[in-house]
Amino acid sequence: MLNRALPLRRAGILAVLGIVAVVLVLGGKAAGEADKDEKIEKAIVVLHPVGDSKVHGSLTFAQKDGAIEISGEITGLSPGQHGFHIHEFGDCSSLDAGSAGGHFNPTNMPHGGPTDAKRHVGDLGNVEADKNGKAVVKMTDKVIQLQGPSSIVGRSVIIHAGVDDLKTQPTGNAGARAACGVIGIANPKPPAPKK
Repeated sequence: MLNRALPLRRAGILAVLGIVAVVLVLGGKAAGEADKDEKIEKAIVVLHPVGDSKVHGSLTFAQKDGAIEISGEITGLSPGQHGFHIHEFGDCSSLDAGSAGGHFNPTNMPHGGPTDAKRHVGDLGNVEADKNGKAVVKMTDKVIQLQGPSSIVGRSVIIHAGVDDLKTQPTGNAGARAACGVIGIANPKPPAPKK
């Protein structure tokens, strides 16, 4: 009986040692966690409607010459301007997107416009929809980043139903949340579309 138990005990010890070795090799990182030294060049957000909204689209955030270039399209908007913000949490799970929290503001600044010296990191102003409800976004911002304390990766983009007046605290009085999406690291080599 004792002789049969020894191989099982050795197998158990080897399994534990294997797990310890994997943890040591990974440095205690969670699965999918990026290296601190990993340089993120591009991020993407896919926007989904909030509530009864029909607003959707996608935007990319690309590192370029010390700034972030934002480009993409948003459809389903009413014509005119709509508040465009990065929000604190990458969580669009609640029906009103309130789970995304407030504007991303790690520097504890007042709300402002994208060119103001004092603004939330997440204050990107407004996007403008044409008569068909389509907003083509092409802008550059020097405050948001893809790494470091001002990183927007893992946070959310909110498109609002109304215009951001760029001054009312703390939200710009931009109205309800019309679309929400979580910002993720973009695939640097996306697969070719299937024919």
